[in-house]
Amino acid sequence: MITITRLNGKEFSLNALYIETVESFPDTTITLTNGHKYVALESREEVENKIAQFYKEVHILSNPHIRGEQDEE
Repeated sequence: MITITRLNGKEFSLNALYIETVESFPDTTITLTNGHKYVALESREEVENKIAQFYKEVHILSNPHIRGEQDEE
């Protein structure tokens, strides 16, 4: 889960595994795989960094083929 702040300042948790897109319209809009949209106070870059950190914490990127590496050492 990642913590996101709504435009009104209230924080909530969002399961990063269900995030399909993160866009700036100029407000950061997060679209989930089920079509739900959330507008966040954080920038697109901040949200992407939180997603990457979450993936590292749950070891999603531990597979070398997912990371784009050809050979596993």
